[in-house]
This record gives sequence, C-alpha cells and structure tokens, in this order.
Amino acid sequence: MLQQIRDRSQSLIAKIIVGAVVVALALFGIESVVGLFTSGADDVVEVNGEPITRQQIETEVQRGIRSGQVPPEQERQLRNQVTEQLVTLELLDQYIAEGDMHVSDQQLDQVIVNRAEFQDQSGNFSTDLFRNRLASAGYTPLSFRQQLKNDLMRQQMQQGLTASDFLLDSERQRLAQLQNQTRSFRYHVLTPEDVDAEIDITDADLQSYYDAHQAEYRRPEEVRLNYVILDQADMAKDIEVDDQALRQAYAKRQDNAERRVSHIMVTYGDDRTEQEARQRLEEARQRLQQGDDFTALAAKYSDDGTTADDQGDLGYISRGFFDEAFEEAAYSLAPGQVSDIVETDNGLHILKVTELDLPPFEELRDTLRQELALGQAGDRFNEQAQRLIDESFAADDLASVAEDLGLELQQSDWVSRNDAEGVLTEPAVMAAAFEPDVLENGYNSEVIELDDQRRMVLRVAEHREATTLPLEEVRDQVQEQVKANKIDDALRGRASELAASLRDGQAPTLEWQQANQVSRQEAGQGNTNIPEPVLSTAFKLPKPEQESVYGQTTVEDGVALIALTAVSENEQAEDTQATGFASQLTQRLRAQAAVQGLLEELRAQADIKRL
Repeated sequence: MLQQIRDRSQSLIAKIIVGAVVVALALFGIESVVGLFTSGADDVVEVNGEPITRQQIETEVQRGIRSGQVPPEQERQLRNQVTEQLVTLELLDQYIAEGDMHVSDQQLDQVIVNRAEFQDQSGNFSTDLFRNRLASAGYTPLSFRQQLKNDLMRQQMQQGLTASDFLLDSERQRLAQLQNQTRSFRYHVLTPEDVDAEIDITDADLQSYYDAHQAEYRRPEEVRLNYVILDQADMAKDIEVDDQALRQAYAKRQDNAERRVSHIMVTYGDDRTEQEARQRLEEARQRLQQGDDFTALAAKYSDDGTTADDQGDLGYISRGFFDEAFEEAAYSLAPGQVSDIVETDNGLHILKVTELDLPPFEELRDTLRQELALGQAGDRFNEQAQRLIDESFAADDLASVAEDLGLELQQSDWVSRNDAEGVLTEPAVMAAAFEPDVLENGYNSEVIELDDQRRMVLRVAEHREATTLPLEEVRDQVQEQVKANKIDDALRGRASELAASLRDGQAPTLEWQQANQVSRQEAGQGNTNIPEPVLSTAFKLPKPEQESVYGQTTVEDGVALIALTAVSENEQAEDTQATGFASQLTQRLRAQAAVQGLLEELRAQADIKRL
C-alpha cells in the first residue's frame, strides 16, 4: 500500500497539486494552503449561498486566544460567538457589495503606513514591524489587507447610517432633563422562604415544560475517540544535557538579551561642527576614565533633553530598533562597560550598559536544559513523525500503531464538534474526527499537526447520532427548572398581593431598603449596591402623582417589590454640558439602533443554513 502511494506521488496530478501548494505559499502564505485542501469540504454555515467554513471559524478563535483577549478555557463560548459574528459580517459584506462601496489600494496603503503599531521609533513605517506584528496575530500581509479593506467598507456603511440621523433642539433639552433626573424609591426582596404553600410539581407539569423546551435537551452528534500523541517534549525528558552546554546556551542568551542603556549624546549642525561635537564628547569620555560619574556627565554634556536629567537612561533596548552602529556598540558591552564614541544619524554617543534583562543562570537552568533537550530530540521526533504517518495510514487499528511507536493509546469521553476539552479543542482535531473516512469508514485520521512539537492521530471508537434526550433521562434538570419557575411565579404573585395591600393603606411588615436621589448616571454605571434589575425597573416606572408607584422584578435571590416615591428634575437640566452629553449618548444609541435594525432586516431576509 505504501509503495502504491509512492508510485502515485510521481503522477502528473500529484505534481500539479504540489505546484499549486508552492505557488500558494510563495504568494499568499500558509492560510491559502490550508484553504486549498479544505475549501468546500468543511462548511459550517451558508449565508445566501456563501459558505462560512470551519477553517474561518478556527482561525478567528485562535487569533482571539493568541492575542490574550480570551482565556483558552473559554474557547467553546468564543467559537459560538465567532460563528455568529462571521454570519453577521457576511450579511454586511453582501449588503455592501450590492451598494458598490469601494476602498482603493491607495487608501489601504495610507491607512497601513499611518498606523502607529507599524512605525519605528522615528515614526516611519517599518516593513519588518509590519510583518512581525501580523505574524504574531496570525495574519499574512494579503489576508490583513483584505481584512482591513472589509473593515473600512463596513465603517463607511455604518458612518452613512449614523450621519443620516439628527435630533431636534426640543429633543436635546428633554433628553438633558431625563439624564439629570433623580429618583427615590425603596425595595424589598422576596426569597423562596417567603413562599407559604408547598411547591407541587406533577408529571403533567414536567411533560408540558419538556415539550415546550425540547431544543434545550437535544444532544448533538457525538463520538468517543481513541488517539495517540507524539510529543517532542516527552522525548526530550530522557535526554541528558551537560553543564558546559547549558552555560554556552546562557552565554548566547546574554549576547541577545535586551539591555538597559544610558547614553551621552552630542549633536552637530547649526550650533557646532562635527569636530567640535567630537571634542566635547571626547572631553566627557576622558572624565569618565578619570572616575567621574556617568549620571553627572550626562546632565552636563548630553544634548538629549529627554534623558540628560535622568542619568542618560534610554530604558531597555532590543535588536532591530536602533541604528546599526548604535546597536552593535550596545550589544558588545557587558553591564557596567562604556563604549568609545559611536556615530549615528542622530549625532555622536557614548553608551553605557547598566543591566541585562536576563535572570541569573541558576534560575534559567531548567529552561535551558529543556530547550537544548528539545533541540537534540528534533531528529528523533521527525523520524517518529514519519513512522506515525506511514504506520497509521496502513494500519487497521490504532492500538498497534501506539505499541510500535511506544505511545500511549488515549480515549476521550463523548464529544461533539463544538464541545470538547483539552487537546481535542486544538484546531483541526474535531474536524478530522468527523471526516467521512474517519467517522463512517472507520479509518485512522491523517496525522494532525497540533504545533511544531506535537502530532496526533485519532480513530472513532463509538459514534451516536444527534437526538433529543428522553424526558426520563433529563427529568432532574426539567424538575429543577419547573420548580424554579413555580417559585418565581409564587413570589411574583406575593409581590402583587403586597403592592395591592400597600395601595389600600395597609402596612405589611417588610424590610425595606431605601434609595434616595439616585441618578441615571449612577444607575447606568453601577455605582451603587442596588441590584441592577431593581435600578432598571425603578427608572421605568411612571412618575408618582401623590402615592407611591409599585413595580417588581426578578433578582438573583428572588423577586424584588419596588415602591417609587419621588422623581426630581435637576435644576441644572439646561446646562449645555449635560445637554451635549445626553445628545451624544442618544445619537450613539440611535446609530446603534439603526445598525441593529439593518442587521435584523438582513437576517430576516437571508437564507441562513446551519450545516
């Protein structure tokens, strides 16, 4: 079988595929190669016939995790959010395309070169910074340009919606009054202990709730997986690294470590000639050799006003950010050493390295040992990875592969496409598990590259179709929810009874919590200890004429009964600052409503298929 594969790899078709891969890599980066083999085979959603693929979703999920904005344990929730966001963006992009909106290449170039994150310390666009920042965020230059182009066109569309909205002067004044309004109220929280009657739950109640909420008890298509992982780090654990190699590795780190540098800079041009600048700096250098303090000399001689009074301190520097001569001199010095005169485009300098951003050798010993051991395990890892490819393809099971390569055969619990844990959440793993050859024909998966140091092969051990779980299997969950709903209904009924008694002049014994002169700003910013649902409801109740106005709302501990006693209009409601704030706030809300309305209309008219 393996020989047949080798024979087929010499065919014309194979050469065409390899050529396509090479061209794609050269022109567009690795994203295009992934797309070359996954396009059309792993669509998750179709929006008016346009597919959203699992690759797109996983790319955005990993970008979110890599950026540090989302912790890995929230990957499942992020994946669902990303899917919905991509549907929304696809709808917007289709709407924009119909409107013939356009962003030129020149506009894109201008935006890119003006972004601060792509500029060096001189404020100039840096190609190296551009590529490095994109790589760290998971973009190629082409994919970033396309993403930026889409973002700019979406921004155009939204600005068009917001610019078409306006407020009348009378509306602005009224908004300012509402913004400055304060309300006084009291509230009492009814808890489940306030329910007098015992909660009775019948089988009919359970069946009725279950029938109305079956979607909540639907189990997705699931598999149980056997899998093996080839891990270079595990192979490195048994490799011995001697002390000399560790110290050599530490010396290399010292050579490239960021270092804190102070300098004395003397410029020349209008005020002095280059020769005069050299003489001035030479005088400073001689005084250093005589034992004068670098800090004092920097204050006296340096023309760098931002550092002269701060010991000449430039902070920590790294390679690639300064003039080549400056960098070469800085990285040739050990802590405490001072350079000769260094000439750069900015002037003449004397440099002093004050410290390295590097822990002591003993603190890094274990890290260095691991790095060196990993490097030494590289050849063995590559050999084993090739064996894993060959043997897993030819084998009729996964246990024999694990035994031959000395790997642990691991087994998962039941998992679905979007509900997995640990290593199974890595990109491409669940996609491989649900490939037809793996899921339906029972083959081992192709070797999955988890990262540079790990490879995985999986096999489906068991498979079960999506189904709605029977009531008996979810009875406990249903009963818990029905009970919670009945308690909430009972507490709302009790709150209504208490409100009626209060309106009739009766005074039931309640532990009221008082809130006086609470403003809308406090309500919106969470600056009080009052539960948010209570604040929100208190500001929705109508203004009381003589007697209190009552309302109720569900809170974390139960149901809150609210008595609104007074509404005060602030005397400074005409203040222009308050008016301006309210106007800006409302216009933002109207703009958001306009965009949201458009999205809702696009969704309502769209043909969205979940695959």
